[in-house]
Amino acid sequence: MSTAPRPHQNQMPASEVLRLADWVSYQQGSVVSRTLVKQPTGNITIFAFDVGQGLTEHTAAFDALVHILDGKAEITISDKPYRVEAGEAILLPANQPHALAALTPFKMLLTMIRS
Repeated sequence: MSTAPRPHQNQMPASEVLRLADWVSYQQGSVVSRTLVKQPTGNITIFAFDVGQGLTEHTAAFDALVHILDGKAEITISDKPYRVEAGEAILLPANQPHALAALTPFKMLLTMIRS
């Protein structure tokens, strides 16, 4: 089983078992992201947020699934806050404002569905 990415690889390899949380590291005071899959029909990106970091309110033209891999976050959708933690997921509906804030350092997998 492969648990960490190869340093020169930009996208997720096919037909390999991976520990997704190992594909991105926390950095103090920062948000780190790495695209694992990029296709015309959607993207899969992994993020690491340090505590206190987040994404300000914005909208997206497509649905997106957030799956928390580690830690805890507050995700606000259309002014309603949700506490989401490791092992949980939430769907961000298209065209609805949403924001994310790290309650603890957290890692998430974002699946953007474009079709």
